[in-house]
Amino acid sequence: MPTVRGILSEARQKLTRLPASQTAAVLEADLLLAYVLDVERSFFYSNPESEPSWAQLERFNQLLQRRLGGEPVAYLLGQQEFWSLALKVTAATLIPRPETELLVELTLEKLSVTDKCRVADLGTGSGAIALALASERPQWQISATDISTDALAVAEENRQAHHLENVILLQGEWLDAVQGKFHAIVSNPPYIPADDRHLLAGDVRFEPELALTPGGDGLASFRQISARAGEYLVAGGWLLFEHGYDQSDQVQCMLLAAGMENIETVQDLEGKDRVTIGQLPFTE
Repeated sequence: MPTVRGILSEARQKLTRLPASQTAAVLEADLLLAYVLDVERSFFYSNPESEPSWAQLERFNQLLQRRLGGEPVAYLLGQQEFWSLALKVTAATLIPRPETELLVELTLEKLSVTDKCRVADLGTGSGAIALALASERPQWQISATDISTDALAVAEENRQAHHLENVILLQGEWLDAVQGKFHAIVSNPPYIPADDRHLLAGDVRFEPELALTPGGDGLASFRQISARAGEYLVAGGWLLFEHGYDQSDQVQCMLLAAGMENIETVQDLEGKDRVTIGQLPFTE
């Protein structure tokens, strides 16, 4: 019977064919086998000569072939970690990415720690942003919206799994789903232009198109939200967008046109423009 050591060595070698680093190949092979065996990754280092059953080996090989075909590991495992929360993901939701944590960080930074703030997360998908904020600020009330009923069903499972009662899930397009005013509106909307080659490559080929691109130049969602955000923000409230690395100028112009001030763009850990924010002026 093949051992854990041999299975992982062969799988890692095969995964290096994908456009990823050697480190990524090692991680992905480990994650897939750990999932099949229902063990932690540390098991492999203390039990390298362990022999999985033939059924387990067959299941692992099936997942490996799907990964070699480009299917994202997160979909194969059915979950992705975001902000230290293990979140269920499906083909109905975008896979939460590390750079989106910047949106969470900035929202926490801009709003008071003690106040009972109201926050709207527009296009919540798996619920990643809303649930991360809710876990950090249990006194806040988070309204999370999405147009997709399938995505909202996943977000609800994640909400229940983490026992976050301060999140309300609402169906509808952007601000159509909410009522009242908020201290912050946050969104990671679809922003990839329709003709962008990235839609045809890598993991995004398997993600829902609705969550990736609004068509055209990719800026439609920003236009729709920013044009109405002022109606739904309290005086001094914040609008925060995640966007593409080359879209900051356009998004800043939209926030300016919407009457926002204190507009700035913040870069992610790779030094790319990632989040643009603006503040509704305080009333005189």
